[in-house]
Amino acid sequence: MAVKTAGDAPAETPEELQSVRATLKSPRRLKTEVLAGLVVALALIPEAIAFSIIAGVDPRLGLFASFTMAVTIAFVGGRPAMISAATGAIALVIAPLVASHGVDYLIAAVILGGLFQIVLGLSGVARLMRFIPRSVMVGFVNALAILIFMAQVPELLGVSWLVYPLVLLGLVMIFGLPKLSKAVPAPLVAIVVLTLITVLASVAVPTVGDKGDLPESLPSLLVPNVPFTLETLQVIFPYALAMAFVGLLESLMTAKLVDDVTDTRSNKTREAWGQGVANIVTGFTGGMGGCAMIGQTMINVKASGARTRISTFLAGVFLLILVVVLGDVVSVIPMAALVAVMIFVSWATFDWHSIRPRTLKMMPKSETTVMVATVIVVVATHNLAIGVGVGVLVAMVLFARRVAHFVTVKRTVSTVDGQETATYVVNGELFFASSNDLYTQFEYAHDPGHVVIDMQGSHLWDASTVAALDAITEKYRNHGKDVKIVGLNDASLLIRERLGGKLG
Repeated sequence: MAVKTAGDAPAETPEELQSVRATLKSPRRLKTEVLAGLVVALALIPEAIAFSIIAGVDPRLGLFASFTMAVTIAFVGGRPAMISAATGAIALVIAPLVASHGVDYLIAAVILGGLFQIVLGLSGVARLMRFIPRSVMVGFVNALAILIFMAQVPELLGVSWLVYPLVLLGLVMIFGLPKLSKAVPAPLVAIVVLTLITVLASVAVPTVGDKGDLPESLPSLLVPNVPFTLETLQVIFPYALAMAFVGLLESLMTAKLVDDVTDTRSNKTREAWGQGVANIVTGFTGGMGGCAMIGQTMINVKASGARTRISTFLAGVFLLILVVVLGDVVSVIPMAALVAVMIFVSWATFDWHSIRPRTLKMMPKSETTVMVATVIVVVATHNLAIGVGVGVLVAMVLFARRVAHFVTVKRTVSTVDGQETATYVVNGELFFASSNDLYTQFEYAHDPGHVVIDMQGSHLWDASTVAALDAITEKYRNHGKDVKIVGLNDASLLIRERLGGKLG
């Protein structure tokens, strides 16, 4: 057993590992952050170019967006080590606007979307994250892993056979090197080694340069050339609002995932308005907008071990240096190296525990249904926001259905003060799903002339329940019987007094 001596440094807490000041004082930790930022920057370049193509814009807009988003969010974001850049989700939202009205309207929509995100962030939209069930989160993560893998498939089709051994070699290095040494991130080693092999051996395989031209100048201040009229607002408003919601949802979900991976907490409200600030900066520098990127964030946090804002900031800085200053070098990096990195990210992101037979047997069927529904919708639509929305909706329906069956009604007949009385004891939470069945639980025709409904073990949640109680009392009176409702708690009594007899 190892004995801790007086000279041993105390173990650092997860929160201490996020400290920028402490990291700058530690050469070991600073090296981790620097190398992580470099790996992320290399992985961002082909992704940003690909997303630009999806959006129908020049690759420079995606690359500039990735630079400004990463650098800005490093200062204003609420989740250290999370990477924000141009994303596929945003590209899908804005593509129709670019096709119909052009790039200037896109820039205006990005700026307006950023303003929406600031308003939503300050109004507390981040608190809505508490309503996203764990099963939706697991489905979200698994679907993301599948999408990351699917995005690599086109890079493996219709290419030279030499691509396959290169990808395999890259995977061997990425999975195997950490077992020998973690001094340098394995993905960075794989990228450098595969690049040297292809360059020195003159191997003809697809490269980053084949994805599109890299910019040769720095981004500059840009004001969109659109008329400042109500008509323009009507055009960009729906796209800006969709960008704001999709970007916030993906960013907050990513922040929650990083919280779990690093065992720390983040400021979701700050992250929400920080995304808005980053998008406004991106818009005024000619970028296509963006949000948090789970794939690159997992490279940064899981594969490279980064924990602070330094890695996020350097990812943006390195990206700009690589594409503007070292564009000729970056352009010869084989896509096989980046495909290997992203396949590893896909494998590391997927929650393999969630699909083990033992886990599936143990979990309630409703939880598994929600997870599967989320995965199917996300993979089918390639839209994380839609998939999460459907997952939450399915979870709500199944929860309401399950809770509705917990309401019980027990009937006893006894003599009270010389009068034969039927007493019903109602237990459970009463809301729209459960109260609809409540009406059928009483024997209106066979009960004696006096009926007592004891609600001490229940709670009234909505107007549907009040309407059901009104219908029950009315039906008893139509049968010429006296009915009393007793035992309501204060909140239930208040809602009944306010709505009782007024719902038609």
